Amino acid sequence: MERLLTIFENADPFSTWWPTIAAVAVGIVITVRTIMSGQRCPNDNQIKEQIVVVTGGNSGIGFEIAKALGARGARIILACRNLAAGQRAAAIIKRELGCHTPIAAGDSRNPAERYFVEARQLDLGCFRSVHQFAGRLMSEFEHIDVLVNNAGLVFGDTRVPTVDGFEPHAQVNYLGPFLLTQLLLPHLKRAEQGRIVFVSAHAHQAAKIDFDDPLNVGTFAVKFHARDAFAHSKLAVILATRWLAKLLKDTAVTVNCCTPGLVRGTNHLRNSPLMSAICVKVITYPWMWLFMKNAVEGAQCAIRLATDPQLKQVTGEYFNDCEIAQTSEAGQDKELAKKLYMQTIKTLERVTKLTVDTE
Repeated sequence: MERLLTIFENADPFSTWWPTIAAVAVGIVITVRTIMSGQRCPNDNQIKEQIVVVTGGNSGIGFEIAKALGARGARIILACRNLAAGQRAAAIIKRELGCHTPIAAGDSRNPAERYFVEARQLDLGCFRSVHQFAGRLMSEFEHIDVLVNNAGLVFGDTRVPTVDGFEPHAQVNYLGPFLLTQLLLPHLKRAEQGRIVFVSAHAHQAAKIDFDDPLNVGTFAVKFHARDAFAHSKLAVILATRWLAKLLKDTAVTVNCCTPGLVRGTNHLRNSPLMSAICVKVITYPWMWLFMKNAVEGAQCAIRLATDPQLKQVTGEYFNDCEIAQTSEAGQDKELAKKLYMQTIKTLERVTKLTVDTE
C-alpha cells in the first residue's frame, strides 16, 4: 500500500499527454450526449383531472408521456394493442408515482391509489377495434382533454396487409390514428381546450407522395420498402395535422405534431436490421447511446404540446426539441394536404362507419 501511495504522490500528470487526451475525449462525449438529448419540456404546468388518452402507452415514449402527464395530475387512459402489457404498465406508473407522493398524517390510503391510470385495448391495425375503443371511451367520459397519437409501427412487413386491406405502416401510423381522432373529436370539442398531438418522425423528410394517390392504395401503386412506407406514413401525419388544424381553427381544439427524434430503448427497433444479431448490437450500442435519445428525452416534446399554456393558440405546427420546426417541402404543401385529407375521409367512409361533414 505504501508503495502504491508513493507512486501516486510522485506521479506527474503533466509528464504525458494521456490525461489531457482522456479529459478532452470525455468532454467531447459529454457535450455530444448533452446536445443529442434535446431540450426538456420548459414548463411544469399541472393538468389536474384532465382526461388524457395516450396510444401505445405501455412502453417506450408513450409510457414516459403517460407517466409524466399522470404526475401532473391527469387521468390517463393507456390505449394498447396488448391489454396485458398495458395493465402492467398502468400498475408500474401508479406505483412509481405513488413512491414519490408524501403520505399525509392519518392518511392510510396507498399513495398509488391517488392516481388514475387505466389500460384499454386498442389495435390501430383494425378499424373495428378503433370504433369499439372510441365508443366505450365516449360512453364513459363526458369529454376528453388530450389525445396523444403516439403508437406506431417501424420496419413492419409491407407484404402482409392489415385485416382491412391496407399497408401496415399506413394504417397503424396514419389511418388508424386519423380515424380515432375523428371519432373522438366531438368529445375533444367539449373540453375547455382540447389538444390533439400526433407523433411524426424525422423520416418524413425522405418521403414521397403521389399527388393523385396520396394514400398509395392504387392498383399500380409502388410497393414500398418498410423504410419508405414508414416515411410515407409520417409525412401523411404532418399533412393531415395541418389540414385538420385549418378545419378546427374556429374551435377550442388545437392540433399539432412533433418528432421525438432518434430514440433508443423502445420496441420500435425490435425489427430493425440494427437488432438483427448480437454482434451488430454490440458494435452499434455505444453509438446509439451517444447519438440517440432515451425514451424520457424523446417524450419531452409531446409533453409540452399536451400541457404548455403558452401553446393554447398554437395549432397546425410541427415541433422538434420542444420548438416549432420546419418540415420538408412536401410537408408544407397545402394542396397536397387537402388532397390527402379528402381521400382519407372518403376511404374511411367507404370501409368504416365513419361519417364526416367535409363542408
